[in-house]
Amino acid sequence: MRIRPAVTAVTLATGLLALATSVLPAAAQAADRTASGDTTFSNIVVNGGKDIVLGLTTRKTVTLTWTATDPDGVAASWAYLWHGPNTDDEDGHLPLYPPTGTCTVSSTDPTTSACAVSIAVDAARDLHHNALAGTWKVLAGAQDRTDDWTEIDAAGTARIKRLAEVTVNASPEPVRKGRTVTVTGRLSRANWESRTYTGYQGQRVALQFRKKGSSTYTTLKTVTSGGAGALRTTTVAKTDGYFRFVFAGTGTTGPATAPGDFVDVR
Repeated sequence: MRIRPAVTAVTLATGLLALATSVLPAAAQAADRTASGDTTFSNIVVNGGKDIVLGLTTRKTVTLTWTATDPDGVAASWAYLWHGPNTDDEDGHLPLYPPTGTCTVSSTDPTTSACAVSIAVDAARDLHHNALAGTWKVLAGAQDRTDDWTEIDAAGTARIKRLAEVTVNASPEPVRKGRTVTVTGRLSRANWESRTYTGYQGQRVALQFRKKGSSTYTTLKTVTSGGAGALRTTTVAKTDGYFRFVFAGTGTTGPATAPGDFVDVR
């Protein structure tokens, strides 16, 4: 269900000068009501443009920034993240009670305000279904100085992803030059329903190698994670160095890189 700030008091400033605070009219607080005034929204950025990747107990402060423009000037503006088919049938809402943004009037254009709001996200509290991983939409709203108000349900998007982990073990250690090195590991990701990390099967993972004394890893091959996220492959021992697995991530799961495992080649 659509949720709006009960009180949208916001300070609009030119430089350091506080100009005004406002409270939404009762009509703007009514649930499930839509309205479209003259305000437009642009430059919407969530989390600095980066994916929001969350484990089982991750707590993050996510910043939303946007520009609100209205011919009559912006008195208040707000924004939040939601997930679902529409705002009346949401299955996810961040934050639960959206605050109004802090907006600053442009020094050169009084019709335009730069706005921002910080959202506290707690994976243990806010994410209980794996289906919440993926694309979320940004609802942006504003009230102008004549009390007209606007809300755009899908003014922007953001991605919330499940945290992934990958391990690696290369053996035997040490190994003779020209012999086979077996590299194993496991790819897993946060399961928000079971509250554990579970294997991520059927995913392409790169095996990389860094020669001792070098700072650069080179991809040797790509393997596919098996049951329970198991990783297993072989390569030929050529020189001392470090092996690691690297997972690039998917539309619902963040990337992961294992720390290098050193193999002494003799």
